[in-house]
Amino acid sequence: MNKPIHNDQLFEDVRQLIRSARQQVVRSINVTMVATYFEIGKRIVQEEQGGKIRAEYAKQVLKKLSSILSKEFGKGFSESNLEYMRRFYQMYSPRISQTMSGQSGSLEISQTLSGKFSAAPFNLSWSHYLFLLRIENETERGFYEIEAAQNNWSLRELKRQFNSALFERLALSTDKDKVWKLATEGQVIEKPQDLIKEPVVLEFLGLDEKPYYSESDLEQAILDKLQDFLLEMGKGFTFVARQYRITLEGRHYRIDLAFFNRILQCFFLVDLKIGDIEHQDIGQMQMYVNYFDREMRLPHEALTIGLILCRDKSESVVRYTLPEDNEQIFASRYSTVLPDKEALKKLLLEG
Repeated sequence: MNKPIHNDQLFEDVRQLIRSARQQVVRSINVTMVATYFEIGKRIVQEEQGGKIRAEYAKQVLKKLSSILSKEFGKGFSESNLEYMRRFYQMYSPRISQTMSGQSGSLEISQTLSGKFSAAPFNLSWSHYLFLLRIENETERGFYEIEAAQNNWSLRELKRQFNSALFERLALSTDKDKVWKLATEGQVIEKPQDLIKEPVVLEFLGLDEKPYYSESDLEQAILDKLQDFLLEMGKGFTFVARQYRITLEGRHYRIDLAFFNRILQCFFLVDLKIGDIEHQDIGQMQMYVNYFDREMRLPHEALTIGLILCRDKSESVVRYTLPEDNEQIFASRYSTVLPDKEALKKLLLEG
């Protein structure tokens, strides 16, 4: 009689290998296509320069090239797409030249023994780059490109983060001298303040359509859209629990949401308030943070961070309730609609 096979871990390991291989194939194809489009854009620009960049000449070149390529290769080579390739080369060639310094000729598309494409410094799909081409500000564009690549954002996630003005919100919360780092390094998490946004944008919850909602409604909506909420919170967050209960001398207290941040190696507690923040709300969060630090935190972990998400807040109440050297407890407004991106840009320029 045959014995039952219990190799669940083996099956799961094999599944992961196959999934990883398929993802690598897709990634490799994307890298190759984007690098190819870059080269096509380069040849178009070179041809235009040979024709002394006359507008009518350039238009005829794209029209004829589109007709020839479309007949042979099908969709993907319309005049508008060729124009995007041209713009793609013009926008990225200075950076590619710097990245590929010391190399000559065309951008090579070589395959290493590991199966990964080595030369193309493009880590996103063509659809991602089409969207990035619309961002005129070079610093902002660089930030979104780095973040999308580092965090494996889908095109939908990239658009959502752009529309939620993530760059402006982070830039407004950091030192002006460090804003340029956002374009070259992305969001760098080194201290608790780096995790805090103002405001936290929760438009994906759909609560703006409700005339009234409670704190439990807000909490449930977040849990229903937990993946989107983690994306909005930022890098390194993992969900721990909802309504985490603390019992002190027979009295029960509940923390709305508990997370752990893998980058800072600390617990991250969130309390939800649908109204204005009061000093007692800050005191309550201080108790939660102290409890986690003394009862839950392991020796190698950093101090716990507490965030009160509120509809509105008095800066004075927050400032005078917390100690001057505070690095553990924060309060941020949340918004259930997308912020005014232009207004945030104006604030950034005025700052």
